[in-house]
Amino acid sequence: MSYQNNQKKNDNQNNNNKQNVSIIILVGLITSLLVFTLYQLQNTSSAEEITYDRFLKMVEQHKVEEVKICNDKIEIKAKKEKGERTAKEYYTGVVNDDELAQRLYNSGIKYEQEIPDDTSALVWNAIFTFLPIMMIVFMFSWTFKRMSKGGGIMGVGKSNAKMYVEKETGVTFKDVAGQDEAKESLQEVVDFLHNPDKYTGVGAKLPKGALLVGPPGTGKTLLAKAVAGEAKVPFFSLSGSAFVEMYVGVGASRVRDLFKQAQQMAPCIIFIDEIDAIGKSRDNQLGGNDEREQTLNQLLAEMDGFDTNTGLLLLAATNRPEVLDPALLRPGRFDRRIIVERPDLKGRVDVLKVHSKNVRMDETVDLEEIALATSGAVGSDLANMINEAAINAVKNGRKAVSQKDLFEAVEVVLVGKEKKDRIMSKEERQIVSYHEVGHALVSALQKDAEPVQKITIVPRTMGALGYVMQTPEEEKFLNTKKELEAMLIGMLAGRAAEEIVFNTVTTGASNDIEKATHIARSMITQYGMSEKFGLIGLESIQNRYLDGRAVLNCGQETASEIDKEVMKMLKGAYEEAKRLLREHRATLDRIAAFLIEKETINGKEFMEIFHETEGIDPEAPKGQEERIVMNPV
Repeated sequence: MSYQNNQKKNDNQNNNNKQNVSIIILVGLITSLLVFTLYQLQNTSSAEEITYDRFLKMVEQHKVEEVKICNDKIEIKAKKEKGERTAKEYYTGVVNDDELAQRLYNSGIKYEQEIPDDTSALVWNAIFTFLPIMMIVFMFSWTFKRMSKGGGIMGVGKSNAKMYVEKETGVTFKDVAGQDEAKESLQEVVDFLHNPDKYTGVGAKLPKGALLVGPPGTGKTLLAKAVAGEAKVPFFSLSGSAFVEMYVGVGASRVRDLFKQAQQMAPCIIFIDEIDAIGKSRDNQLGGNDEREQTLNQLLAEMDGFDTNTGLLLLAATNRPEVLDPALLRPGRFDRRIIVERPDLKGRVDVLKVHSKNVRMDETVDLEEIALATSGAVGSDLANMINEAAINAVKNGRKAVSQKDLFEAVEVVLVGKEKKDRIMSKEERQIVSYHEVGHALVSALQKDAEPVQKITIVPRTMGALGYVMQTPEEEKFLNTKKELEAMLIGMLAGRAAEEIVFNTVTTGASNDIEKATHIARSMITQYGMSEKFGLIGLESIQNRYLDGRAVLNCGQETASEIDKEVMKMLKGAYEEAKRLLREHRATLDRIAAFLIEKETINGKEFMEIFHETEGIDPEAPKGQEERIVMNPV
């Protein structure tokens, strides 16, 4: 019950902080109104103030009807004049005039004198003087006490971490697939929190921190939610940007408050998502950020300050580990770096099974085939594909998802939806058709290329006018030099087909040229596959888990030589693609004509036409088939 009460208190804290500003304004208004009312009570009379000599003249001129002599003033009620509904009232100060009473008597003016009461006057003067001051002091005292409970001025120094208890997240390790190594590392930490004696008996200590590192979409936050669901201890979750404020010192205050709450509820886990927002390296060469650096310094101090035996674990996630401060990554702070990589074939199959367990599927579905077609996809991509497939099934009036729906979903995620409103001219359809068939045909003619799954000339929303889908026969983690050279030839085969058939080139090969240039440059600068440069690393990768941008580590002259070597390699691949297509021009024409008619053909149809035109027996032994391919009719 104590955890639940603390959780409610933590959930209500943000609302209390938001109410502080309105409370301050309300109290200020009420205090101002009371002070104003007190002063109005002190001066309730609406009479006009006059000088004492004017008062005497009014007495002499018989314009006064009634006079009241008070302790601090003389109240005068004038006689009504013609046209006036009410008599005017005046007041003047008290003057030591012994003859005033006689003058009033001689003029026949009714007058009275207030009996002096010094005690009452002193009391009222004290009330009107000191009560407003006391109210203002009380208001500020009460307001600052409330704000201090809320974590500083208007609560800006209060940690706004959201706390989960036990299985409130609804996610466990069973809901995470494709990351077996990461789950194993985190399960050890969770087990340590549950059974500390089992580890401390051997002399083991609880790691102070674990850093989840990997590309976006691989499931870092999902793993953290699974830890929250499995831990059965308080779990504080917040983003790194929650510490960032425009006021210097607020972030450090929030770090202190967060660890103070966590220490009171230990054993517990703190999860900071996107920790690079506050954990960037402290580099002052171009000017630092005082607020961020103070926040980082406070975080470093807190991670060193708490005892490992209290059961307090800091869990963080980032996809930019290279920008984090070295002091944050040293042993004793983040003791474990857990890599959450893109899933392999088995991992993708497991991820697809997890996301499809609540989706109705028919007997045609083969998740392993889908996993083969989605090499490089992360968990969020695969979850999106399953959802798109379910939407496609409903849209087509089916009550279960089929394999066709899944492949359409793969295409939607990778290249976009079909643009049904884009109508290409006859000439453009021919160019796109020959371009795509050029890719597919060269891939079929090469031993080291991946098999063709589908060819289409239907435009897509991501800009493609057509594309060739190729699926590997098995998961591969290494590429040979021959395989990379085959990729280069296949990528440039579309442009080669345009030049051979139409004796011109178009802008449709821009993406192919970009990819081919990247592969060729990587072969030279990173993989050591250039005879001219040999085994020298000329590039290094930055932001490995984001864009993977390469940075040259060489001089200007060497960079120029690299460009020449890249051009030479691409030119050789292009000439080889043109040679293959010229030798198999009849097959190119026939498949292109079929594609123009059908718009989309699958890999089986493509290979049937290929075998028939080339005179190849699909059932022939592999050696004989290769001999026939290399010597076409």
